Amino acid sequence: MPDQEWKQALVDYVNVINEADLLGDAGALRRVPDPLHRARLAQRAEALAQRSRLVRFRPIRSEIKARLLRSSERAAEAAVELQLHIIRSYEQDGHPWREERLERERIRLIRTGKGWRIDGIEPVGGESRPVPMTATDTRVADEYGWPGRPVLPSIPLIKASASASRKSKVYAAPGTSGSWDDWSERAAAYRREEAVAYAELWWDRPNPAFEHFEVNCTNYVSQCLFAGGAPMNYTGRRESGWWYKGFVNGKEQWSFSWAVANSLQHYLSFPRSFGLRAQAVESPRQLMLGDVICYDWDGNGRYQHNTVVTAFTPDGMPLVNANTVSSRRRYWDYRDSYAWTERTRYRFFHISEEF
Repeated sequence: MPDQEWKQALVDYVNVINEADLLGDAGALRRVPDPLHRARLAQRAEALAQRSRLVRFRPIRSEIKARLLRSSERAAEAAVELQLHIIRSYEQDGHPWREERLERERIRLIRTGKGWRIDGIEPVGGESRPVPMTATDTRVADEYGWPGRPVLPSIPLIKASASASRKSKVYAAPGTSGSWDDWSERAAAYRREEAVAYAELWWDRPNPAFEHFEVNCTNYVSQCLFAGGAPMNYTGRRESGWWYKGFVNGKEQWSFSWAVANSLQHYLSFPRSFGLRAQAVESPRQLMLGDVICYDWDGNGRYQHNTVVTAFTPDGMPLVNANTVSSRRRYWDYRDSYAWTERTRYRFFHISEEF
């Protein structure tokens, strides 16, 4: 068991950020010991203050549950990875709702003459870090975009299975000798409620039927679309279609559009006559359950994060679920993300009602 003073330093830190979040008290952040992390928190607090001047809801409760994921200690130093389960309740026009997210932080502590104190705090696995999907695929996050190159739908398509946790059924592709006329559900409807139910079920844990990536936001959104009935567009080529088969003979078998944020944004942007289709709309108010929001943090045209709409505020603004920072019913603008900047741009995609 860690030293009680070692634990107390973590408790004091969690209490400070909880107080600052609930009361909007930027002064409380002065008690955060790491100046770099203090600056991150202050920037986020200012972004949320800007939001509060734009929207008509207010926080009514904040709770942070801390869980120690791992730790190591030697001599006068300790390092821990902490999971913060952040639960916030908001109210608008007398109607409350609750949002949740799981953030991870790496914290370094040192022993002093008076006990332990925090020496450094670093967020782990944020929405903005463009790391590769896997250790064996180092090119994907930075190189795949295919601007101006339409990706046409091809056959066969892979039908979504109700048994989403049974890998053998979900990924059994029809034979390549099939034709579009053989596909019996060409006009299948998008089942928005099922996409949302899947998003709610798996928001805070990976579905073992799929690979889980360090940057998992687009993989998660693709799974939600698939659960809602969107048919996979299996081409066998990673740079085209929208499909997933997992690891086959030790090789990664999924399209870039399935798991890379900018690639899914490109795929949804191109018109096609059938299969997974979407219409870009101008306002988040035009979205429905199961629709998709893409985030370009730097305003440079490269999208680094995706979310799926799972609920709405009383005045009709979207609340979203997401990974990599696992989030449930989070306000759509993401001003509470360390990744958000004044240059952030969004794309709003309304998924077609029929495939």
